[in-house]
Amino acid sequence: MRLAEVEAIALNIGLLVFAGFIFFIIYDLAKKSKAGKFGTLILFFALGLGLAAFLIKNIIVFIMDSNGGL
Repeated sequence: MRLAEVEAIALNIGLLVFAGFIFFIIYDLAKKSKAGKFGTLILFFALGLGLAAFLIKNIIVFIMDSNGGL
């Protein structure tokens, strides 16, 4: 296994852990502020949208690189 493959696997695992930690922070914020169900949903939507955009960007870049560009 080459170093680039190890780095790619470590990056993917790191991003997964980071995303999980972000969702834990949002959940903890909603719990401590006693936001309720609707407030928690809004927090996850608003704060999770930035993380979702980051992940979608990476997926689009991966797809474009694997297809040789458009």
